[in-house]
Amino acid sequence: MSDAAHDVSDQPELSYEQARDELVEVVQRLETGGTTLEESLALWERGEELARVCERRLDGARARLDAAQTPPGSSPDDSDAASASP
Repeated sequence: MSDAAHDVSDQPELSYEQARDELVEVVQRLETGGTTLEESLALWERGEELARVCERRLDGARARLDAAQTPPGSSPDDSDAASASP
């Protein structure tokens, strides 16, 4: 069970895909049951950490897409304001 107890910060940053795949495994183990309360808590904590990694990766990808779609010399807020105007 030691894998579930490892903090994400103890390892090199996982890719989105690695974190997502491990999160799926954690959820499956929790749904299957058969673990002690302590093991379940460690799995839950690991799942929360992995979900945060996924969220950070998705936020970073969203920011990169926004930056790529913003014309040079304007800010992302300018395009939002223009699209909101009638």
